[in-house]
Amino acid sequence: MTSDLKNILETLIFISIEPLPFEKIRTLLTDFTSEDITEALEALVQDYAQKNRGIQIVQVAGGYMFSTKIEYDPWIRLLLRVERKNRLSIAAMETLSTVAYHQPLTLAEISAFRGVDSSHSLKTLLQKRLVKIIGRKKSPGKPLIYRTSNRFLSYFGLESLKDLPSQEEISKILEEKQDAE
Repeated sequence: MTSDLKNILETLIFISIEPLPFEKIRTLLTDFTSEDITEALEALVQDYAQKNRGIQIVQVAGGYMFSTKIEYDPWIRLLLRVERKNRLSIAAMETLSTVAYHQPLTLAEISAFRGVDSSHSLKTLLQKRLVKIIGRKKSPGKPLIYRTSNRFLSYFGLESLKDLPSQEEISKILEEKQDAE
């Protein structure tokens, strides 16, 4: 592995607007083997993981991207004068979790799961690009079908939907929270 390859990877990840998938890197760097690229990526991630750096390279949404370390968040917010993330309402979070755990599904199905009209929450999630339309259902009225987006994965720091907590994990967390109160 050459340090030149690490520098190339660092540059590509830095310039990429969205998480850069390994497959895309592989198609760009045809002069290198997959093994060389993997080895260089792992070394680069380790270099940035050192304590003496304020940024890191993380693997989210099926790709690699730069991210600031959480311990420096207060100074970033001071600089940007904005809150860390726009908070989602409880209704939007319920709608988003319904989509995440039961996707793909229609607005009627989302509303049925929640027991209330979810059109406003869904519109908010579409505007924030956390949910996307993937087509129409082949049923009367041909309703739109929704699923989570790659931005959803990035927003919550997930590599894939498999990283979502299971029902058992959620129950355990809620029990621990109740015990602590």
